[in-house]
Amino acid sequence: MLSCESGKVRIVNDELRALGPRLRGLRLSRGLTLERLSERSGISASTISRLESGKRQASLELLLPLTRELGATLDDLVPAADPDPRVRRSLIRHGGIVFAPLSRPSSAMSAYKITYPPGRPLSAPQTHEGRDWLYVLSGRLLLALGGSETTLEAGEAAEFDTRTPHAMTAAGSRPAQVISIFTPDGERMHVHVAPDEPADEERPLDQV
Repeated sequence: MLSCESGKVRIVNDELRALGPRLRGLRLSRGLTLERLSERSGISASTISRLESGKRQASLELLLPLTRELGATLDDLVPAADPDPRVRRSLIRHGGIVFAPLSRPSSAMSAYKITYPPGRPLSAPQTHEGRDWLYVLSGRLLLALGGSETTLEAGEAAEFDTRTPHAMTAAGSRPAQVISIFTPDGERMHVHVAPDEPADEERPLDQV
């Protein structure tokens, strides 16, 4: 619920006490420090910190520049009383790999359905903070972890510490479809396209 006070629009619904944690989760999922978000939004780091901790009342004047810099909407921070539970996000496609987002941008963890095309060689192993969880829906997945390689069949799952060098690709002549859950560091490393790497054309989720 919104109200006007002293010429400013403020969010006053008691149910919005979860706004602060949602804002913090969204910021962390983007890999932004308080100082970096402050530089980009023009809002002081102390004000953002107080919003995240619930010590500062939220207003549209504060939330609009923050959501703009975070690539989100007000609905991500202030969901409707009866929100549509469906996730409606565009595909991310690069390097022949298709990432179908299964979670909202504000979620603390990020879930994707990933399709690895056949014939794609293993990329250079990556390391980052956090953990990855994956489940093979169809096909076979080659997982290089540390100094060993494991082939996961459909119906098999894996969990590992991502500080261990790791890489994945389809094994055999069929695509491998995987459900994968990332911590924020894992999402940045595996999903987001580097600034100098063009993304492929996006398609609706139901065309994956």
